Amino acid sequence: MKTIGLIGGMSWESSLEYYRIINEEVKNRLGGQHSAKVLLYSLDFHPIEEFQRRGRWEDMALILIDAAKRLERAGADFILICTNTMHKVAPEVQDSIKIPLLHIADATAEQIKATGISVVGLLGTKYTMEQDFLKGYLSSKHGFDVIVPNADSRDTVHNIIYDELCIGTIREESKKMFLRIIQDLAAEGAQGVILGCTEIPLLVHPGDTSLPLFDTTAIHAKKAVEMALEDSELQ
Repeated sequence: MKTIGLIGGMSWESSLEYYRIINEEVKNRLGGQHSAKVLLYSLDFHPIEEFQRRGRWEDMALILIDAAKRLERAGADFILICTNTMHKVAPEVQDSIKIPLLHIADATAEQIKATGISVVGLLGTKYTMEQDFLKGYLSSKHGFDVIVPNADSRDTVHNIIYDELCIGTIREESKKMFLRIIQDLAAEGAQGVILGCTEIPLLVHPGDTSLPLFDTTAIHAKKAVEMALEDSELQ
């Protein structure tokens, strides 16, 4: 079994979900008392959130590069960045290490393609919805038509993520807002919706709407287990 390296803490609530899903998936696949081999480097989210607001992506890249190198030195076989937004600096992180970085969009695209969907809605932070590092990646590399909410709805989604979900606050009213925005995306032609922030699945779950929802946290974590067990005698 390979050792999974996690760059977490952005926020720790979603990093907790990564750790839970990875270990549950290993147990489901291998049975018995098996659990995952995991190295977690958890960052302080406060300065990163400030850098995000100020657009200091180069500084954030340096923080994540340092975390990735520490995980590599500690023995990780590959690395996950446990957040969608910080995949803006994924190329810089990958270039700084010799081990693979499992990109969240590649894992998510693989699952979407299996459903035959070609037009997807994208929910996430404003950085994720408005910049090209994720939606452009999904379009150019994987051929999806990506739809994002209107400006007011993008503000709503972003504020709920940072003001509520990142600090562990779950409100039924916020869930209703998300479901309304998902229905708006469906009306614009989305055949499914990517929950493109690792905190969103704390609020909205598959089954809350008839539209297929793609939980990037669960998809990323389960793909990590698949990679960890490749060529393993434990499979």
